[in-house]
Amino acid sequence: MIEIASARLAAAIHPHGAELWSLRDPTGRELMTDAAPAFWTGHAPLLFPIVGRLVGDRYRLDGQEYTLPQHGFARRRDFTLVEQASDRVTFQLEDDAETRAAYPFAFRLDASYRLDEATLWIDIAVTNRDVRDMPASFGFHPAFAWPLPYGHARAAHRILFDEPEFSSLRYIGEGGIAPDRRASPVEGRTLPLSDDLFTADALIWDQLASRGLRYGAEDGPQLRIRFPDTGVLGIWTKPGAHYVCVEPWWGIADPAGFDGEIWDKPGIERLAPGETRHFGMDVTLAD
Repeated sequence: MIEIASARLAAAIHPHGAELWSLRDPTGRELMTDAAPAFWTGHAPLLFPIVGRLVGDRYRLDGQEYTLPQHGFARRRDFTLVEQASDRVTFQLEDDAETRAAYPFAFRLDASYRLDEATLWIDIAVTNRDVRDMPASFGFHPAFAWPLPYGHARAAHRILFDEPEFSSLRYIGEGGIAPDRRASPVEGRTLPLSDDLFTADALIWDQLASRGLRYGAEDGPQLRIRFPDTGVLGIWTKPGAHYVCVEPWWGIADPAGFDGEIWDKPGIERLAPGETRHFGMDVTLAD
């Protein structure tokens, strides 16, 4: 585990998956999941080169079929530590024989974490090192403590979007993203949190107006979360768990019944040879 710190926050990142495991306030109170095995042992996996699940865990490229697990393979790989200081760290993952068997492209994935006062800055760089165009998606999947450790009940917590969110939602149905949509439970800018919201899996916004939100109780410390580079958002938990995931995505799971080429998959982007795309997310402990 690699520890970094500022005057107002401390973080721990595991080289396996370059995954953020802990974010603590100045008194040591934990702002992330307790990772209770009864619910979900993840903390904040990085989703690459796909987001969500493929139909049958398979995709087609140039007439050939490949297998990828849900959310891709990056979260299950050991990253190399390439830079470290007291307040920052960078990890790197590059293709090898194992990744190329499932995803036949030369790539580099850089994951950088930096603390500055009360803000954790995360920068992910996806680079196509191949000689041909590369299909890719990327997603963040951090699980924050619900309730936050400031004395408020779970029922007092809410999501406050930066903008009113009037669009209907996508949802995961039988075999993938369902073809129809569901009414949004957002009331203007506010999503009151309750276990009942998540009995059928994640809430998914694919027509998101906001690029930031606040999470927490109305009074007292909250988390200010921004995601300027991603236009899809998932919010998820398992009912009764002590976390809620706020997941900015550049991509989405397969639609139910999808059987086309990977280039036709919703949420897949095309990176040219040598191209790098950056995805940022920052989390601020705000009063």
